[in-house]
Amino acid sequence: MQNPLEIRFSKLNKLEPDKGRLLISDPYLPDPSFRRAVVLLCEHNQKGSFGLILNKPLGISINDTLIDFPVFNAEVYMGGPVEPDKLFFIHTLGNILPESIHITHNLYWSGNFDALKNLIKKGEVTQNNIRFFIGYSGWDKGQLEEELKGDSWIISNTDVSAIFESKGTLLWHNILKKMGGQFAVLANFPEDPTMN
Repeated sequence: MQNPLEIRFSKLNKLEPDKGRLLISDPYLPDPSFRRAVVLLCEHNQKGSFGLILNKPLGISINDTLIDFPVFNAEVYMGGPVEPDKLFFIHTLGNILPESIHITHNLYWSGNFDALKNLIKKGEVTQNNIRFFIGYSGWDKGQLEEELKGDSWIISNTDVSAIFESKGTLLWHNILKKMGGQFAVLANFPEDPTMN
């Protein structure tokens, strides 16, 4: 469904897609995996893009997902439709967790999983500095750029604190509202405009 205000995101976007930036979906993007999604771009280069959806909680905990894992009260999110049998994670642990990959500012993805379990056992990791995902979002070379031309995404800089502090389902709304102007108007669009 086209947005009723016919806002052209391709004209409003002032940023290019890049590692560490957010993709905020068009309010009426038809793909159910990305409906009102906020995607963190963990990688973006000439070969394509890799990201994780930040605001689709699955209603399960990491201990529901893994058998051999320390007791840890952390929710698991749907990272995307690709490889839904694999676990991914982002965090603010930095060099404390070996093999971490820097994304932006104090934000990292992946790392040595055994070391992570040991840090959790020692109480050095909290829900406020890590988030787990099943699956990821991926784009082949040039695919994301085509979607941007088609007004599927708004690009924003990343607010690391908002990622970990915001309730997952409110993140899409909160980021657009904070961006102001026409973006803030989009934040209040009903999911089904025919119900208004």
